[in-house]
Amino acid sequence: MIGLDTNVLVRYLAQDDPVQSPKATDVMERLLTEDDPGFISVVAMIETVWVLERAYGLADHEIAAAVERTLQTDVLFVESEQEVFTAMIALKEGNGSFADALIGALGARAGCSRTLTFDRRASRLPGFELV
Repeated sequence: MIGLDTNVLVRYLAQDDPVQSPKATDVMERLLTEDDPGFISVVAMIETVWVLERAYGLADHEIAAAVERTLQTDVLFVESEQEVFTAMIALKEGNGSFADALIGALGARAGCSRTLTFDRRASRLPGFELV
């Protein structure tokens, strides 16, 4: 398995840099295999979503589609895949931010009865409770 930093994933998804994007494409489409997949940590996934939103101005449904494509790619292993999927669905449905939904899903997996928050939008997510 080969770890992938956020910038490699972003350059592959965005295809916006004449030097780095072709290198990222080569990594994703030639270097990585099902026997030697790329590893995407939850931290890299959250950073990727943040960059796509803040730096590229993508809408939630566009970001959700990028996350979904990443989850469906056979040469990638996404840490906490089910929780990332849950967060992607929340983002796609407009129920909360990707990061908040992932925090809640990871907490639920860890056995948390609920996630406390001051964030009104996050409080709409399953398992969240407004303080």
